[in-house]
Amino acid sequence: MLALTAKTLFSPLEQIDEPLVLVENGIIIEVVSRASRELPAGCRRVDFRDAVLAPGFIDIHIHGAAGHDVMQGDAEALPAIERFLAQHGASSYFPTTVTAPIDKTLSALERLASAVELAQKENSFDDGTRARPLGIHLEGPFLSHRRRGVHPPEDLLQPSLKVFERLWQASRGHAKVMTIAPELEGAEEVIAEAARRGVCVSVGHSDADFKTTQAAVHAGARHATHTFNAMRPLNHRDPGILGEVLSDERVSADIIADGLHVDPAIVKLFLQAKGPDRSVLITDSTAATGMPDGTYSMGAFTFEVKDGKCLANGILAGSLLTMEQAVRNVMQFVQWDLQQVLPSATMNPARILGLGGRKGMLVSGAEADIAVLKPSGEVIRTIVCGTGI
Repeated sequence: MLALTAKTLFSPLEQIDEPLVLVENGIIIEVVSRASRELPAGCRRVDFRDAVLAPGFIDIHIHGAAGHDVMQGDAEALPAIERFLAQHGASSYFPTTVTAPIDKTLSALERLASAVELAQKENSFDDGTRARPLGIHLEGPFLSHRRRGVHPPEDLLQPSLKVFERLWQASRGHAKVMTIAPELEGAEEVIAEAARRGVCVSVGHSDADFKTTQAAVHAGARHATHTFNAMRPLNHRDPGILGEVLSDERVSADIIADGLHVDPAIVKLFLQAKGPDRSVLITDSTAATGMPDGTYSMGAFTFEVKDGKCLANGILAGSLLTMEQAVRNVMQFVQWDLQQVLPSATMNPARILGLGGRKGMLVSGAEADIAVLKPSGEVIRTIVCGTGI
């Protein structure tokens, strides 16, 4: 048995001072204050002194990092990305595809499905230095041409149950998030079927109006992808997709809090609108994250990195953000303390993806995914399923 102690623990909803966390076989057995519980005989104690124990971060939208893209066929790509993520507090992630030729997408989905299945096997990640893929995020090909961003127009497809079935089969049922533009012909039918299969359907890369977005939510959409980016702008007489996303309590939403994709003031407005329970922080990070300026690939296209921006033909192409920096940015942008920010990086994405009770919280019965932090949000260490220490 492993006993972890520190100065503070955020569950994240509950604060425990001088906590004691007991872990056995990768599962949290008990979370109490040290004053209320003796250390069990024979357990191994690791004391993190003045640090904060928090749930490991969960990134539900990430294209790559450390020089690698999740759609690469290189066997070293995902391990390199996973080691980088763990260095920055993320214990779990959802590798995210970008629109590409359909055959390339299907091949990538098959490889990513194998990675998810490997991570599910006991002891497959026994060194604890790598974040684990929990499922796949399909960003494309069902996106708006007008709001496609950098997604190649020649590879965008009209939503259809036939194409969705091909994607679903290639992912072997591990597609857990799907971004779709609800105004496209056939979208509502695909949304309903994906939702029936347990996919978190997320509206995004969309020029939809208010009523169309409402219809998508009625059909089963329940989330929004990188809110404000690649979306029809909010207008006070024509609220559009953003009017529905920001006002509907049934809809959760994520945001890229790097200070480039949206202004810090908009991050504050977003968090005020969606509240602490329905907001999610994502990175939308690319192969260039953690790397120097240069040329990198995403799916089937390349982009340039200079002065902290990823650009393809002058358009933002993902980010260089980490979950660690996203948390610290929100603390600065909104003047929230660490505990206030943590749910958007931990508990909320877990709940939205149906992982509540298993991931995203430090409670009895949850997997021991723990970010050891400074009070400022800097990562000291990441523990993945009780390993890595």
